[in-house]
Amino acid sequence: MTRPVSAGARVLRVFKALKGHTVTGLSNTELAYLTQDSPSNITRAMRTLIDEGLALKLDNGRFAHSVGVLQIAQAHAEHMVRLTERMQEINQRIAAGSMV
Repeated sequence: MTRPVSAGARVLRVFKALKGHTVTGLSNTELAYLTQDSPSNITRAMRTLIDEGLALKLDNGRFAHSVGVLQIAQAHAEHMVRLTERMQEINQRIAAGSMV
């Protein structure tokens, strides 16, 4: 017996299914197949994602992550670069101190 899927879980499944399709997007039918859900449920989930600024409908009618999602990903990447640089700086100081 399958458990019913909450609306929130459905939206998140659709959001995750869009991964890797930012430029070309996915159709409603493709999203329904990937999430094993009905096209009408996908339409509702996409409406939520679009209303929240996390997805958009492309000119070709397909759906993709929004620029806002890409900005979140970019901010994460930049944060990781800063952390990596800081870790390297600390490691260099540790190594320099051990030589003394």
